[in-house]
Amino acid sequence: MRNEDSEDSVDLLIGARLAELRAQHGWSLAELAQRSGISRSTLSRAERAETSPTAALLNRLCHVYGRTMSQLLSEVEAAPAPLVRAAEQRVWEDRTSGFVRRSVSPPHTGLRGELVEGRLTPGADIGYDRPPVPGLEQHLWLLAGALEVTVGEQVHRLDAGDCLRMRVTGATRFRCPGPDGARYVLAVVRP
Repeated sequence: MRNEDSEDSVDLLIGARLAELRAQHGWSLAELAQRSGISRSTLSRAERAETSPTAALLNRLCHVYGRTMSQLLSEVEAAPAPLVRAAEQRVWEDRTSGFVRRSVSPPHTGLRGELVEGRLTPGADIGYDRPPVPGLEQHLWLLAGALEVTVGEQVHRLDAGDCLRMRVTGATRFRCPGPDGARYVLAVVRP
């Protein structure tokens, strides 16, 4: 017996993963069509889950992305946990720069967004030469302290309670001018 709701949700997850892979490579639909030999319209419909992708289509895309069909399907089979307990939230510290990062709502292939808590010590200065994914959407809400965020050439001075919304396409810099440390929540949304 066929479970249409289950099949539809798997198609949605596969479509979202395919769109994510294309974005990670920085390819347009036209570029992917050229690399895979699959029409732009078919790729678009598969990414939006308007059609259920065939095994042949998935195989061609797996070849382009350098992964097996099993890898692709395993990336979409496990549903994200709805509740992430504080004790399960991974914390990473860069002692050299004075940056502590807590993954409050960790990334998952079935979801486009994540929440990160950041803490910077007074004087901390972190520069990123490029985003991990071009076009990444970020919303930074400063909870405590002061923060200077440079996006491209523009410097934004934030005080507690301020929110900076940005689409990251180039270099960024986060600097805590002090005298106190800065604590913020960063909502990250993949394109």
